[in-house]
Amino acid sequence: MPVFSQRSEPRELVLTPREELIAGGPAEQLEQQIQTSFKGGVHRIVVDLRDVPMIDSAGVRALVRGHTTSERLGRRFCLAGAHSRVIDVLRLSNLDQVFTMSDSVPLARTRPWPWSQIVTVVFVIIVGAGLVFTGYMWPPGAVIDLTAGEGRDPFGVGTTSPVVGPSPLYELAKLIVAAVVGMLVTIVQRHYRADRSPNPTLDQAQVLLCVSGALMMIIIGTSLVRAFGIAGAASIIRFRTPVEDARDITVLFILMALGMAAGLGGFAVAGLGTVFLCAMFPILNLFASDRPRQMLVEIQAEGRNFPVDHVQKVFAVNRIVFEPREVAQGEEATVRYLATLAPNDSLEDLSSQLMGGGKTGIKNVSWSLPKRV
Repeated sequence: MPVFSQRSEPRELVLTPREELIAGGPAEQLEQQIQTSFKGGVHRIVVDLRDVPMIDSAGVRALVRGHTTSERLGRRFCLAGAHSRVIDVLRLSNLDQVFTMSDSVPLARTRPWPWSQIVTVVFVIIVGAGLVFTGYMWPPGAVIDLTAGEGRDPFGVGTTSPVVGPSPLYELAKLIVAAVVGMLVTIVQRHYRADRSPNPTLDQAQVLLCVSGALMMIIIGTSLVRAFGIAGAASIIRFRTPVEDARDITVLFILMALGMAAGLGGFAVAGLGTVFLCAMFPILNLFASDRPRQMLVEIQAEGRNFPVDHVQKVFAVNRIVFEPREVAQGEEATVRYLATLAPNDSLEDLSSQLMGGGKTGIKNVSWSLPKRV
């Protein structure tokens, strides 16, 4: 009798264990089934726990790994119909607040409304429309008259009409608009970032860069001398933090441009640019492919003899491109590899295959991100 019965729909899988999820078979089978399904392209997995009377640490590990894998891949993982004893075990580790749990499978399979995305889209449209309306009602105040004959500018192309200096509140409004534009673009970009990992430093840098663009245009005004002064000051600054994704660099440049538009009082341009940029994220995401990850793996053998054939076999089976980086030969041989992994490859699963239950001669496996130069 199979441990699990499965009902599969396009990109959806329902797993129904029919015995205790404990070490020694059922828990490991469930864990392997979940990981294999996510790796095969399943977008949503529901684990029906109605027929599971008890669960131990191995079963909890299988569920936790399913949840973490779904979070890393941007998929969905749900539990349904869990008994009170199973919920008590999860509650002891505060996991009842981590998992998405439903009373029945039909409720778990119901697709919830993406309210956060809906609110974000509505807010982007409202802010964009408001900025466009404001830009039409109060266009930028600098007006250049190319037909007048007096007071020619230094380049001899016309005259500059006298403009009354704007109020400080108007300049503050420009900075607020730039900050709102930067925050909106950053919030939308989070949903479509390739690695889906939070990067608060980059998020804050994007907002501040948009504000800095507005502030520079406010300071420069119509002064050519100030423009050269700010350009000279900016050339002194050196940014040492590398940006891994080229799309993030491009967004930084666009946010600088939107901030400059806000600083010039071009609220209509800033609003249209914000709506257009936010709309481009989901469109470009349709044509984007998952980017492979590069990781450093350090494998420590139990003795002087390193199991090279076993390690290379595991890498070959999982289609991992690798190259040796460091070899340390002592009482225990240690080798570090630079491995290129697919986005859905599980580090825990790979470590388990390399360790082989302690029968492969490998003592320890550790993963780390390679240092960026």
